[in-house]
Amino acid sequence: MHNSAPAGSANRAAASLAELVRFRTVSSRVPAEVDAEEFEAFLAALPRLYPSVHAALEVERVNGAALLFRWPGTSEDPGSRPTVLMAHYDVVPAGDEQAWTHPPFSGHSDATHLWGRGTLDDKGQLVAILEAAEALLGEGFAPAHDVYFSFGNNEETAGDSAAAAVELLAGRGVRPWLVLDEGGAVAGGAFPGVSRPAAVVGVAEKGILDVELLTRDPGGHASTPPRMGATARLARAITRIEQNPFPQRLPEVTAEMLRRFGPHAPAPLRVAFANLSLLRVPMTWLFSRLGNETNAMTRTTVAITTLEGSAGANVLAATAKANANIRVAVGDTVAGTVERLRKVIRDPKVELRVVEGNEPTPVSASTGPQWQLLEDCISETFPEAIITPYIMMGGTDSRRFTRICDSVYRFAPFVMDAADRGSIHAVDEKISLTTLGHGVRFYETLLRRL
Repeated sequence: MHNSAPAGSANRAAASLAELVRFRTVSSRVPAEVDAEEFEAFLAALPRLYPSVHAALEVERVNGAALLFRWPGTSEDPGSRPTVLMAHYDVVPAGDEQAWTHPPFSGHSDATHLWGRGTLDDKGQLVAILEAAEALLGEGFAPAHDVYFSFGNNEETAGDSAAAAVELLAGRGVRPWLVLDEGGAVAGGAFPGVSRPAAVVGVAEKGILDVELLTRDPGGHASTPPRMGATARLARAITRIEQNPFPQRLPEVTAEMLRRFGPHAPAPLRVAFANLSLLRVPMTWLFSRLGNETNAMTRTTVAITTLEGSAGANVLAATAKANANIRVAVGDTVAGTVERLRKVIRDPKVELRVVEGNEPTPVSASTGPQWQLLEDCISETFPEAIITPYIMMGGTDSRRFTRICDSVYRFAPFVMDAADRGSIHAVDEKISLTTLGHGVRFYETLLRRL
């Protein structure tokens, strides 16, 4: 890894990010928790921080508070190979602000890290893109082909702004050659026994499905409980789901990841990975037991998140509800997943209702010119990293762009160890100032090569 990023770009990026973190652009499905003025203040700061970008690029609002920039290309046919670089500036709530080492919306810098909600997810990426563009414009650079920046305002609530941006571009006949959004990162300790960092590039996303489990009962006083009341029936259904996980598979993308890790793994694993075609079944079994992250790569997962029963300590529940948050594996479907839940629960009195469901995305290639371009740019910025495709567990705005682009990738050009990754959506989110500078360099490299 490069030991340092250019001090100037890192310092400018850090100062800009510190200011932008201070805006409480919190996304929530509860309208009262969203402060529209904070979003407007964030948007108003961008032209001042990035004057060259706003002078040279076309910019428009999308769906209220999302932004779409167009950097016109200079070739004879600038629209023939357009690229979309994505980020979002909304953030999740900070939770208990007293639990943070530094206040979550302070943008505090300790000269090593910049602290605050959104530093990694995902204002840091937005800043890296804009800092790179501002620096290149200062050199008189212009891309050969059109480049778009699509910055979302409601990604954290799986909102509709990215879909609106896609609709806008599709209506103008824009079919991107490449789309790059947040996702994987340069991860330390990403794979057991592999000491080198891994630049994991998302080539697909699992589907996201929320299913409500509902049971009903006459209710009444808790002094005369029936057998198998609403809460007991619901508990039995949850237990059956927990005891019957979805079957394991090793998707081809994950197999390719293992092949790429193979030469850098400890001796026994190196042999196993080299002979993956012969050892696929035992390797799938092993992979599912190396940890929660690797287990999630091998199957559709179900997490029971919210529970609701009686409102009173001595009152029987007339209804009991649970939410199953499901990440649908590539190769599975929403309909098939719901049907399997019904079979596992084995109780027609447990009602299942799909609250929201998205199918897994198509898989982008880990070969070809777009992939090679990303590999080259990652190698130049992070020379020690093993570069590999992987399937994203979470969802991003880029899933909307698969409708108009076959090459959609998900990668944040930041070094993140396990603690950094764990701070996303949690307490003490922060970004290393050095890696922020590397992020700027990555986008400068990418923009030059487009």
